[in-house]
Amino acid sequence: MTTAESRTFAVRHVQLARAAFAAIAALMITFSSDHSAAVGSAVFSGFAIATAFVLLLAAWLVYPAGRRWPSIALGVVTIVAGMATGLFPLRTVTGFFVTVIAWALVSGIIELVAGWRGLKARTERREIAPGVADARPVVPAGPRSESRDAIVVGAVSILLGIALLCVQPAYSLTYRLDEAGVTGTLTGITIGVGLFGGYAAIVAVYLGIAGFSPRPAASAADALATEEPASVEPADRKDSA
Repeated sequence: MTTAESRTFAVRHVQLARAAFAAIAALMITFSSDHSAAVGSAVFSGFAIATAFVLLLAAWLVYPAGRRWPSIALGVVTIVAGMATGLFPLRTVTGFFVTVIAWALVSGIIELVAGWRGLKARTERREIAPGVADARPVVPAGPRSESRDAIVVGAVSILLGIALLCVQPAYSLTYRLDEAGVTGTLTGITIGVGLFGGYAAIVAVYLGIAGFSPRPAASAADALATEEPASVEPADRKDSA
C-alpha cells in the first residue's frame, strides 16, 4: 500500500498545476480586446480540459483509496464542460452562459462538500453501532489546509455561477468617451467573460499561495486515527478475559 510519503506527487503539485492553468486563462482574457462568446468559450474550454486532466491524474497519483471521489467527480464534470464549450455550435452567448454557470455551480458544490467532509471527518469517531468502535482500517484524512482550500475554491466557484446568473446575456449598452473620442458597446457576454477572467485570476493567486505554503509532515488527527484501533484492542481482550 502506498503512503503519502512514498508518492512522487503531492496535493501541492495539484494546486500549483491548477493555479498555472487558471493564470493562463486569466492572462488570455485580460490581454485580449475581444471578449466575444467564441473567445470566452475557447479560453474556458482549454482551461477546463487541462484542469480536468490534472484532477483525473491526481486521483491515482496523489490521493489514496477512499479520498479519490472528489478529484474524479471534479475531473469528470470539468472535462465535460470543457468539451462542450469546445464544440463550435455551442460557442454562442447562450452556450457560454449555460455551460459555465452549470459547471461553476456543480463543481463548487462538489468542492464545498469534499472540504466540509474533510474537516468533519476529524471530529467524528467511527462506530458501527452506538458504543462499538469500527475496527476497519481508517482512511487517512488529508491536511486541514487542503480541506479549507477546497471550501474556499468551491465557494468562489459558486459565487461565479451566481454572478453569471445575475448577468443578462442580451444586455447591450453603447457608450462614448468624449475626451478620448472612443465609442464602444458593453454587452452581456463581455461582462460574463470578464467575470470568468476575474474568477480565474482569484483561483490562480489563491491556489498558488496554497501550493507554496509550508505544511506539516503529518497531522495529529492522522496519527490519532492510525493509533485508535491499536488502543481499543487491549481493552477488548481484557473484557473477554
